[in-house]
Amino acid sequence: MRAIVDHDRCEGHGRCYAVAPDLFDLDDEGYTVVHEITVPAQWHEEAREAASACPRAAIRLVD
Repeated sequence: MRAIVDHDRCEGHGRCYAVAPDLFDLDDEGYTVVHEITVPAQWHEEAREAASACPRAAIRLVD
């Protein structure tokens, strides 16, 4: 699974980081610095929760 962040949609709420800090990192303004990552199998559930928690639907998960 890959997690892809649409930075045009991201508003810096930081919910992805709150749910999955091992996958997402934030800059000083609260915006994710992740563009695209391969999600290890043990963190698939956290990635799904982070994508669901994003109020702007800025995180897309691709198998």
